[in-house]
Amino acid sequence: MADSSSLALQSCHWRHHVFPSFSGKDVRRTFLSHLLKEFRRKGIRTFIDNDIKRSQMIGPELVKAIRESKIVVVVLSRTYASSSWCLNELVEIKKASKKVMPVFYEVDPSDVRKLRGEFGKTFEEACIGKSEEMKQSWREALVYVANIAGQSSQNWDNEAYMIEKIVMSISNELNSIPSRDSDNLVGIDAHMREMDSLLCLESTEVKMMGIWGPAGIGKTTIARALFNRLSENFHHTIFMENVKGSYWRSELDGYGFKLRLQEQFLSEVIDHKHMKIHDLGTVKERLQDLKVLVVLDDVDRLEQLDALVEQSQWFGSGSRIIVTTENKQLLRAYGIKLIYELGFPSRSESLQIFCHYAFGQSAAPDGCIELATEITKLAGYLPLALKVLGSSLRGMNKDEQKSALPRLRSSLNEDVRNVLRVSYDGLHEKDKSIFLHIACLFSRENVDYVKQLLASSGLDVNFGIQVLANRSLIYISRCNHTIMMHSLLEQLGREVVCEQSFDEPGKRQFLVDASDIYDVLADNTGTGAVLGISLDISKISEWFLNERSFGGMHNLMFLKLYKTSSSSKNQTELHLPRGLDYLPRKLRLLHWDAYPMTSMPPSFRPEFLVVLNLRESKLETLWEGIQPLRSLTHMDLSMSENLKEIPDLSKAVNIEELCLSYCRSLVTLPPSIKNLKKLLVLDMECCSKMENYNRRSSDNNRVLAESGSIGHVRLQEPQRISMSTGNYRMVGFEQDRNRRSPILDRESLSAQQTIDEQLHEAKKHLFWDC
Repeated sequence: MADSSSLALQSCHWRHHVFPSFSGKDVRRTFLSHLLKEFRRKGIRTFIDNDIKRSQMIGPELVKAIRESKIVVVVLSRTYASSSWCLNELVEIKKASKKVMPVFYEVDPSDVRKLRGEFGKTFEEACIGKSEEMKQSWREALVYVANIAGQSSQNWDNEAYMIEKIVMSISNELNSIPSRDSDNLVGIDAHMREMDSLLCLESTEVKMMGIWGPAGIGKTTIARALFNRLSENFHHTIFMENVKGSYWRSELDGYGFKLRLQEQFLSEVIDHKHMKIHDLGTVKERLQDLKVLVVLDDVDRLEQLDALVEQSQWFGSGSRIIVTTENKQLLRAYGIKLIYELGFPSRSESLQIFCHYAFGQSAAPDGCIELATEITKLAGYLPLALKVLGSSLRGMNKDEQKSALPRLRSSLNEDVRNVLRVSYDGLHEKDKSIFLHIACLFSRENVDYVKQLLASSGLDVNFGIQVLANRSLIYISRCNHTIMMHSLLEQLGREVVCEQSFDEPGKRQFLVDASDIYDVLADNTGTGAVLGISLDISKISEWFLNERSFGGMHNLMFLKLYKTSSSSKNQTELHLPRGLDYLPRKLRLLHWDAYPMTSMPPSFRPEFLVVLNLRESKLETLWEGIQPLRSLTHMDLSMSENLKEIPDLSKAVNIEELCLSYCRSLVTLPPSIKNLKKLLVLDMECCSKMENYNRRSSDNNRVLAESGSIGHVRLQEPQRISMSTGNYRMVGFEQDRNRRSPILDRESLSAQQTIDEQLHEAKKHLFWDC
């Protein structure tokens, strides 16, 4: 049996189902002719050697035919051992490690095994004049075949029935041998190489490997391809598909559940149908000496692994156990250290997958490239979605495919939704809530920022985010710690929210559709169910609100009215003829680009506010008096060109960032800034009136100098204030070549780094690029 990793993953395409090895003078015109006829009737392709001239040694053409056949049928008859051709053929069959079915035709199996009787005599005659090495290889090959269970004509009264039995056995065996269809899968070879290196097939150790990735990424497909390629190296194999869906505990207790699971498992591994076991030690007892290949597909519970593969000692040397799951923590908890993370295919691979299902070819036909590219993007490069969407468009003409686009853009395909929904439904209720928050509000946001906003939600956000990451429902970027959620999962989350109230969007938890949001705000139909609103206002040209648009949404915590475009073509006209009287006091995030009022509503109490972002606002002042701002950590009023003053911030004791760049009317900072012990970033770039004010008075400089809150603060010149953050000193009011911009004080630069390098590094840490 071949056992090297390189051999295990060779691509092999079977040309023949069966290779028959026989002595022509005994069976060609009789038994063999009937057998071959029955093979043809059953659609079994058989190698025929009519055109091959027989000699003492078999040629390369015959060796190739043996290797390209799935099964070998060896017909051992009276004169089989007298033929050097047959014996050499048998040696090649043994070398090729093929599945062999021996047929003992008018010979005693024990005579073949022990090389005695008439069969033994003919063998001895064939050995005359041959080398000891050749004679030994012939003996080993005959004994090897004779020890395999097969059919004997001595046990049959009716030869026709024996032939029927042989053909049925071969047919069943062919059905159980994995095909090589997976060889044509896009990108499959790269996956196989990487998993091959993890599995280290030449090792005699028992190894367990996990295949981890989100629903629809192709874990089952990849695992099946790997199973097909490795199966020929193992005497015993099993692929248990959809363990999560097929093996529920139902009414059984934990012990009973494991027994039933083990019965199913063992029945398939050792081919013992309807097996009954009564002890959980049976798997170890039966398999500890066997080299097995086990694939457990779509596992979602530890008890499933406990029942089937609790310890590596349950299996014989060289065994391999492969587990696919959406839950990385499950693999870790079970001590599986070899984990293959299945990533998304590239754009070109995704396009190829889609075209295969949509057009039956690897590339889009002329005139369909743009359409194929858009649908591939809509599928989010998820293999399941590429397959489903491609298949749904198969057979349509170009116009029909284009007409399907609007629905594909606005809603999930039902088959894709059903697969993704299983992952969501399996979450704890708190984790479901976090999933919906991210899908509707916080995808592509910094993970620490999201944790801050959800800190008091009672959702156990730190643990919940980790659960979502382990289950492949979100991905946290390592470079900038951003939470990323796949576009189809975002769409799923938003559809789940829509299901909360199809006809009355004001009764949903989150509002993200522009028309729904406009209707709710314009008609005052928001309710206490609404927790968050997220709207790109640059997509709305004109909208009308009234003073009580947020009146019914007393539980609103997250309000994001942001702009993704600064183009004059996308300017939004917001009409508030009576102003704005009310904003909910439970707001934790208030992000309103181009806020249209000159101040906040007088009744607004921002006691829970964590982030206040009112860039490009019409504000002249925020509010009167002292507000409870203990929760506030970030305030950004950048480019609010009419802002004249900052209110008393003495209660904002946890504020870390205050961005005031391009507030060209801002004249002074409040004395309360000296109490901001946690302030790390103060950005006042291009606050031109502040600069003029500083030239007239040192009051502001004194305020900043008295504050120990911004790291080191010192006066350098009357017109310049420097503030250092960490190892970098940001200088706020230096006039450089008629352009006002922050510069770096050279005193703080590392000797090992150039100014350009320090500038680049500073930009990564300071929010000065407003």
